[in-house]
Amino acid sequence: MTSPLYTASVPVMQQMLRAMSDVLKKAEDHATQKNIDPNALLQARLFPDMFPLVRQVQIASDFSKGISSRLAGAEVPSWPDTEVSFADLQALIAKAVAHTESFKPEQFDSSESREIVLRPGTPKERKLTASTYLLHYGLPQFFFHVTTVYDILRHNGVEIGKRDYMGTY
Repeated sequence: MTSPLYTASVPVMQQMLRAMSDVLKKAEDHATQKNIDPNALLQARLFPDMFPLVRQVQIASDFSKGISSRLAGAEVPSWPDTEVSFADLQALIAKAVAHTESFKPEQFDSSESREIVLRPGTPKERKLTASTYLLHYGLPQFFFHVTTVYDILRHNGVEIGKRDYMGTY
């Protein structure tokens, strides 16, 4: 039997990462068709104290790699956040999808009892069970940033809807 934590994480994140990739493609096409500087969308934010689109994509990708790695008991790779274009973001998302695909469901067996330590050795250190980490921290964070990408683009006139957000399932 496949671990419920695998089922609730890897395939879900892959679906949303691929949908985010498709939404970004529509945004790039929108910018081209409307003669909009791509940076206007890439640096757009919903409010001045929120991160811009580029950073939202980076954080969503970071959560996908962190969640899958931690639940599988693997080291979380470090990726520099140097993306500045739609092409860079597409490459980052492809890298995130490939990273999640590198894990086998068996690596998540017995992961429910695994302890996840966030920010180890700092005053903000937090110890969580794997299921608490996934369901109450990791996935909500991941979805927040994916949703914010969608919201920024929709707010800026990109013609996307719920089907675009959901992707193929």
